[in-house]
Amino acid sequence: MTYLWLKAGHIIFVIFWMAGLFMLPRLFVYHQEAPEGSEEAAKFAEREQKLLKIILLPSIIVVWVLGLALAFTLEAWNQGWLHAKLLLVLILSGYHGYMSAYAKKLARGERPLSGKQLRLLNEVPGIAVALIVVLVIVKPF
Repeated sequence: MTYLWLKAGHIIFVIFWMAGLFMLPRLFVYHQEAPEGSEEAAKFAEREQKLLKIILLPSIIVVWVLGLALAFTLEAWNQGWLHAKLLLVLILSGYHGYMSAYAKKLARGERPLSGKQLRLLNEVPGIAVALIVVLVIVKPF
């Protein structure tokens, strides 16, 4: 029964995390389209920080804690699919960190990426989560 509760919690917080990772780059696009130094830009910076602190940070922590607990429960450490999944989750965690740093740059008025680049970056979590789901469900190796 513990396994099922861990799994349910893990899936719930993965959904929260992914929702936040899908939403953040969209906020960045709108933020960059707002005039620099405007009230609108300030509101987007505030929204981005709230998303990062209220949804994304707690979600990534719970995802990692429950995910590792599931791996220990399953004793899956020697299975190739888990290694591949962990690699993808590490990459996704790095993406999360990059997006968090980008939010700080935008808040300072820096705009190093174009709207098109941000729209392309918005695809990263979708591709990663699709691969992760296949690895977990199909367990191809």
